[in-house]
Amino acid sequence: MSLNSLGAIIIAKNEEADLPGCLSNLKGWVEEIVVVTDALSSDKTETIAREQGCKTIRRAFDSYAAQKQAALDLCTTEWVLSIDADERVSPKLRDEILLFLKNPEKIDGIILRFRVEFMGRVLKFGGMGHEKHLRLFRRSKGRFIGGLIHEGIQISGPTALRFSGFMEHKPYQNLREYLDKMFFYLELSSQKARQAGKRFHVWHHLILPWEMVSRLFLKLGILDGNAGIIWAALSSFHHWLKYVKLKEGE
Repeated sequence: MSLNSLGAIIIAKNEEADLPGCLSNLKGWVEEIVVVTDALSSDKTETIAREQGCKTIRRAFDSYAAQKQAALDLCTTEWVLSIDADERVSPKLRDEILLFLKNPEKIDGIILRFRVEFMGRVLKFGGMGHEKHLRLFRRSKGRFIGGLIHEGIQISGPTALRFSGFMEHKPYQNLREYLDKMFFYLELSSQKARQAGKRFHVWHHLILPWEMVSRLFLKLGILDGNAGIIWAALSSFHHWLKYVKLKEGE
């Protein structure tokens, strides 16, 4: 590996549609790619990763943090980019990362800007226009933490928001994929909420109208047109269902 070498880690389940594009996006400038495939994955995800020369293992899913830490443990580069199969590094961000790695100074983690596309439109309002996540870090300084569903990267050192380029995120190919993922996340979030001792209350029904008003008007999601309105409606419904799922389990 070269000095300040860069690797990428991906966790995936049934990602045969998105994974090829992600790997193609990384090839040629990332020195190592690690793919951890969910043991319940039933499509060609693992085969695609192996054919593309990725370091890959199959692992039973227990939590997002543990799954991503398993990928990190397999990585051998100095720097690591954590990326999902439905994300792409824009050309500008790629160039900024490569320039940064020539002289990373004393920074151990980089927060990246995200741009989310839904139904053919980049969402700029409704709370989606300023999404940022820490995704680039020194392997020796980072570890994944978190519970069953929401994971984060803990960095033992300074972090910074340095780049103007975006990580391009297209989380759903269609409505069916949104609903499939939503129900999967609902199961995980309800388990986590029950473990924390949370219960359903009748006032939780107010979440649905409040979220719609907040996303569409207070956060100006309506300015994103039909895509913004549909995103706000689906997100509000999802948020409300988290509490309905608690009621179902009581």
